Amino acid sequence: MRRRLPILLLSLILAFFAGSDGLYAQDTKAQETKRARLQKEIAILDSQIKAITTKSANAINHLSLIRKKVDARKELVAESDREISGLTSAISSKEKDIKAMQARLDTLSDYYERLVRGAYKNRNPKVWYMYILASDNVGQAFRRYGYLRDLSKQMNIQAENIIAAKDTLEKEREALAALKKDAETLRGQRLADMGKLQAEQNDSQKLVNQLKRDKKKYQQDMSKKQKEVEALNREIQRIISQALNEKGSSKGSGKSTSTKEPPKPIDYTLAKKFEANKGKLPWPAEGAVVEHYGQRYDPVYPNLKLPFNNGISIAIGQGSSIKAVFDGEVKQVVVMPGYNKCVLVQHGNFFSFYCKMGNVSVKKGDKVKTGQSLGTVDTIGGETQLHFQIWSGKTPQNPETWLRPR
Repeated sequence: MRRRLPILLLSLILAFFAGSDGLYAQDTKAQETKRARLQKEIAILDSQIKAITTKSANAINHLSLIRKKVDARKELVAESDREISGLTSAISSKEKDIKAMQARLDTLSDYYERLVRGAYKNRNPKVWYMYILASDNVGQAFRRYGYLRDLSKQMNIQAENIIAAKDTLEKEREALAALKKDAETLRGQRLADMGKLQAEQNDSQKLVNQLKRDKKKYQQDMSKKQKEVEALNREIQRIISQALNEKGSSKGSGKSTSTKEPPKPIDYTLAKKFEANKGKLPWPAEGAVVEHYGQRYDPVYPNLKLPFNNGISIAIGQGSSIKAVFDGEVKQVVVMPGYNKCVLVQHGNFFSFYCKMGNVSVKKGDKVKTGQSLGTVDTIGGETQLHFQIWSGKTPQNPETWLRPR
């Protein structure tokens, strides 16, 4: 039993290092994925900020994009802090593991030396025979014979164990050096991101000051945006009322591609499937959420309430495809001021709305599948953004609670 202990010890050492490295690799992969997403979002926002600056577009939109970029940059810096903390912890843990493994390797080597010394002292066959003959009984004699027979084999196995342990130890030292290098690189990236963050915050403040100086134009722009939001909300409520077999309260200001026809029965089976996928729906497009659901406040005058936002706005690349988040039927395609084309998809008594689209590849009455392209996003005033909403009956929902986490 005592001879098997070093072999068992080595197996446990190797298993421990393999397990800990696997967990660290999983964490690193998740962090790299999040970092890549944030960097992609910042690149999209950068391109739209440049487009707005070139076209001398509305400063309000410019401010919105810069502030979102600042938020994304802060999140990127925070992610760097978490990664650096994880690397520091991993380095410390790795150093402790290497120290412990070195001590265990010393134990294996000491055991091997004792085996060699024992074999050397008993190298004379006569001594072996006397050792066996001096046994108290037949059982002890067989055990002593087995020990002497396996001594050479044990020495070879122990030598192989020591070689394997040394190889593992060397790999761990190389991994430690790689971790230290990664930590140093990440600290450099974080320092660069902090510099960019400070510059972006300065740009944001300059824009706020500019908007405050031109208060009259700012108020006109905000009034126009509020009217566009209210018009969209009225049109959506009208369409939903019709879809739910109710009489619409108003005709709306949008231009519909459809004609009046008797409402269809609501598919409650589809609605249950839609509801069962809450928190798991695919995103209609990949990008940065620049406007969130809920009550908003004026970016320049924080005490001033803006119209309640029934959806989210996602900044995406020019010409990006917009995809259906679930199976359903295209209820209408409408054109709204400030939102261009909007595709409205019904999922039983649930609805998803995709606005600020350019080309639309579906029409009223079409059946669509999850992930199917509905068309492409439009670029309005230098902004390339999808406005997306989800409704449960006549109640707007927070889309981010329905879409899968990123």
